[in-house]
Amino acid sequence: MTKFMLLMNMDGGNCDTPMLEWDEADMKAHMQHLENHVARLKQSGELVEVNALTWPKHAKVVRAASVAAPVLTDGPYAESKEVLAGYMIVDVESEERAIELAAEQSMAPGPGGVPLEQPIEVRRLMDSDGDLHDF
Repeated sequence: MTKFMLLMNMDGGNCDTPMLEWDEADMKAHMQHLENHVARLKQSGELVEVNALTWPKHAKVVRAASVAAPVLTDGPYAESKEVLAGYMIVDVESEERAIELAAEQSMAPGPGGVPLEQPIEVRRLMDSDGDLHDF
């Protein structure tokens, strides 16, 4: 088994309307799709962890400074093209399975039930034994 992180950003896929502005029924359908997806992964034993992240206004970006205190800024904002909305860690047989799960997540419905096709980044977690050969 191999662990992968599925990273969901706030890019709405094919929908430009923020979720908080959707009709209540559309928002409920979207959340139900996600809950069903998570439930299936729990049942199959493939889910390790899943979390949504707070809104970007609560984020801080820290950059070490060589001669002074770390630089702390509110963000990410204009200098960032993508904002991470949440993540899921799965433990699956193959990268193909991780991609399949990401595609299922990406098909969550948006307004009018149209699949969002939200981009999901699939990243393998480095092995706990220190395997760095894929750097």
